[in-house]
Amino acid sequence: MVEGKINEIHGWAAKQPGIKVEPWSYTPRPLGENDVEIKIEYSGICGSDLHTIKAEWGTAMYPLIVGHEIVGKVITKGEKVTHLEEGDLVGVGAQVYGCLQPDCSPCSRDLDPHCPRSVFTYNSKYADGEQAHGGYANAVRVDSNYAIKLPASLDPVYAPPLMCAGTTVFAPMLRKGVKKGDKVGVVGIGGLGHLAIQYASALGAEVYAFSHSPNKRDQCLELGATHFVDTSNKEEVEGVKRTLNYLFVTSNSQSNQYNEFISWMDFEGQIVLLALPKGQMSFGAGEFIHTEVAITGSLIGGVNVLKKTLEFSAKHNVLPIIERFPMEKVNDALARVDSGQARYRIVLENPQSSNL
Repeated sequence: MVEGKINEIHGWAAKQPGIKVEPWSYTPRPLGENDVEIKIEYSGICGSDLHTIKAEWGTAMYPLIVGHEIVGKVITKGEKVTHLEEGDLVGVGAQVYGCLQPDCSPCSRDLDPHCPRSVFTYNSKYADGEQAHGGYANAVRVDSNYAIKLPASLDPVYAPPLMCAGTTVFAPMLRKGVKKGDKVGVVGIGGLGHLAIQYASALGAEVYAFSHSPNKRDQCLELGATHFVDTSNKEEVEGVKRTLNYLFVTSNSQSNQYNEFISWMDFEGQIVLLALPKGQMSFGAGEFIHTEVAITGSLIGGVNVLKKTLEFSAKHNVLPIIERFPMEKVNDALARVDSGQARYRIVLENPQSSNL
């Protein structure tokens, strides 16, 4: 295949801390023999995008194009790429490179986000020093292993949030072995939580949705929750003590009462953190000894988990609730996410007829 069909990628970059991005272009790194070039059709907005461009998670490499929920068509591929063809519709998540070698401990266990040579989709650098840029753009080049072909039955406009949000909640459910009959709680009914409810329900679990917003009760039940617990209602909260096998915490709200979460768990239950708590968490050793409850966390999903997430989502019709914005309205969309008004994920759209 001809290398470098695109000489310049046009996108929307953050150039300083804040929630504003502006038009910016860059010369992409050379297309490697295992790479693909993707014409971006859709790009989801993730909370991580905002944390990064605001420099809330450490140093941001400005100018910086964020976006790690990417869907588009392969338009060029490296000479060693055999599993994808030009025209294939693919998704890219939060990682664009991992060694995937059998002698790599994380990669050999489907934990390639922890690969010591991993490159994330943005605010990260390749081994050659080139900076990775994300999906608020018209195109992107990535390692072909991290471009996942979409199932034919999956509407591509709903696929971007599955590449990060969906995989983030489904990955620990797969690893922990959530199954029919398990009692699974979900804290925080937002961009992650509304998908967690659907996945747990599709796995056959009895799902408890926890929220301080009682107006979300009907929607949670429609999404597959068996029970809705209003966390501002003491009686409802008391009713779930020593009940749950798993609790997936998708919110980083300062109102989260992590010590109380332990009281909801059955003995040997597991609490899985999927959002970074604000501030420090404090526990006494006795809380774990006397309950045998474990608290753990989960990052994102590797290549195989991404594939399983898309296949499962297509088979069980697990879809995000989305709002759609044209790419040129990205700043309006970011402001909506930052204000907490988005319900529940925002997908940016490039004009389908645009020329690269």
